[in-house]
Amino acid sequence: MAKKRPQTKAKPQPIDGEIPVVGAREPCPCGSGRRYKACHGRAAAHAVTELVQRPFEGLPGECDWVALRELVPAATAELTLRDGLPEGVPSVTLATVLPMAWPALRRDDGSVLLGLQNDTASGDISRDLADTLLRALEAEPGTPVQGRRAPTEGLRLQDLLDPEGAFQPVVHSGFEFWVPDAENAAPEVAASLERANAAAIPTVRLSGVDAAYWCETPEKNHLRWVMPHPEEQLLDALARLHAAGRSSLGEGTRLVGSFRAHGLTVPVWDLPSGISAKDVEQPAAEFAERLAAALTVTEPLTPQERRARGGLTNRQVTLS
Repeated sequence: MAKKRPQTKAKPQPIDGEIPVVGAREPCPCGSGRRYKACHGRAAAHAVTELVQRPFEGLPGECDWVALRELVPAATAELTLRDGLPEGVPSVTLATVLPMAWPALRRDDGSVLLGLQNDTASGDISRDLADTLLRALEAEPGTPVQGRRAPTEGLRLQDLLDPEGAFQPVVHSGFEFWVPDAENAAPEVAASLERANAAAIPTVRLSGVDAAYWCETPEKNHLRWVMPHPEEQLLDALARLHAAGRSSLGEGTRLVGSFRAHGLTVPVWDLPSGISAKDVEQPAAEFAERLAAALTVTEPLTPQERRARGGLTNRQVTLS
């Protein structure tokens, strides 16, 4: 019977820089001899499961970041970097989605498009987007950036973007912003563009209030309004207005509930199909004034207001 060879463990070999991500059962690239999941993979696994509740907190226009991530089919916004644009990069633009679901794209002219609605590998969307943006800034012009798991201790968007920079979303009717010349786009891009345009719900950002988006659906229209106020305080204020019959946006409209997205609360109104975004501008501005006053009230809710709050709360849907 042949003797078994003595088992020898590989001696750890120092690796300069970041430890690469490998399969959970593969040997860790650091050379420890342990499996990746029992070594450097522990921190990566923790990063995947640790959810940052408000990933866009501290960014200019946090409410609009949430809206573009969850509500708006086609929109762009110019981004201002904290340290200015690198040489050869004329602009950096946030986009809701990109062709072929690319996380980012370095265009032929050197400009960068960063996709917002892609799936992310960790619980911190801000860190994942920052990692994609940094790689896009260094990518060769004319190439897309593929997704990956961001380094555990990587920078976040809050580290890269100018905290004083304006964030002004531009909502588009379609995705022609993907390419400078949509009529002569590559076949795969043209096909992706056609599919995306067919699926896009008509959406308009109101101009008189912040982060309120009208959208048109076959049966009825809606207004979805991302608000920055603490959830409990906001729900109390909405309940006070609802109980007093002052929560609508005009005849035929109705506050139907709210949902939570990335740590913020988004009230939703049903609108008759004949009400356009322009029609709801003035009612929304007037509602904003009523809400501001209701937010200052600190007295306990009345029984009627508690019932109204319960109704609104029961109709909540948590997106993330």
